[in-house]
Amino acid sequence: MFLALPAAADPSPAPSADCRTDAWCKNVFELTNSVWFAEGSYWIVLKPLRIVLILLLAMAARWALHRTINRLVRTTTEGAVPTMLRPLRERIPSATLDPEQFVPERRRQRAEAIGSVLRSLVTAFVFGIALLMMLKEFSFDLAPLLASAGIAGVALGFGAQSLVKDLIAGLFMLIEDQYGVGDTVDLGEATGVVESVGLRVTTVRDGRGVLWYIRNGEIVRVGNKSQGWALVVVDLPIGFAGTEEATAVLRTAAASVTLDPELAPQIVEEPEVLGVEQMTVDGAVIRTVVKTTADGQFAVGRELRRRLAEALENSGITARIAAARLYAAPTRAPAPGETGAGGAT
Repeated sequence: MFLALPAAADPSPAPSADCRTDAWCKNVFELTNSVWFAEGSYWIVLKPLRIVLILLLAMAARWALHRTINRLVRTTTEGAVPTMLRPLRERIPSATLDPEQFVPERRRQRAEAIGSVLRSLVTAFVFGIALLMMLKEFSFDLAPLLASAGIAGVALGFGAQSLVKDLIAGLFMLIEDQYGVGDTVDLGEATGVVESVGLRVTTVRDGRGVLWYIRNGEIVRVGNKSQGWALVVVDLPIGFAGTEEATAVLRTAAASVTLDPELAPQIVEEPEVLGVEQMTVDGAVIRTVVKTTADGQFAVGRELRRRLAEALENSGITARIAAARLYAAPTRAPAPGETGAGGAT
């Protein structure tokens, strides 16, 4: 009767699948013919070194990209600016007479805001890739993770598309410098002074003190009254007075505005009386215009209207307008049996 002898143990067990697929672990095993030494060097030395290397490369890439963004921001605020990052009003030659009138502080704030957004995006992108690479080092299966992330991204895109729309619109508003804090703007439903500009919401306070919160994605048009220059238009009726006389009076009054030392720096071009703008049942209407700076349009406009009105009054034209509007009430013929006012039948 023969007894079955146990099979001899394999003197050199093979390393794990992870070690066999790695060139470093495979070479160490071939040199030492030791599974525990190859496995130990793979998990204790090689894996931590790779993770540290990934972190160092990610930090180096983040530092280099942040330095590039900071240099771009500094160049934008101090020197020549790429065309894409220039304010819209600086790209239009006729927007102003002197490009040096623009405030560098506003450009600096806008560049800093854009730079902050870009730095945040770079950080999220670089460290997101680094995290995936580190998970791969720990033998995580990234296919289900990436598939889940893709599904979550699609769901988030459908569910939060208005939020994404607001963020993208806000970013382009900052890049194009459509408006800034302190500008007087017309956004359709709300007209007033901009108090804050964010990536998602812009706040505007109107003339009655109401604070409006407007989503950037809902803004389809912007009328900025604080960029470049402004044109003050004043239409005054002169009745049926002589147009030459009224034009001369208005021209003299308009020219006196430029002699005001407080208003002169706000006037870009001399006031001009254009002449008869329209004819109404009350007579002619004469138009006067003056080009001013964006900040001085309201003060110059109020003073111009005041002086034009006083000039018409002092010249007597206003009295003639009032007299022309007076008329006698038509007399009614007495009815049969009536003798007149207060008479008896």
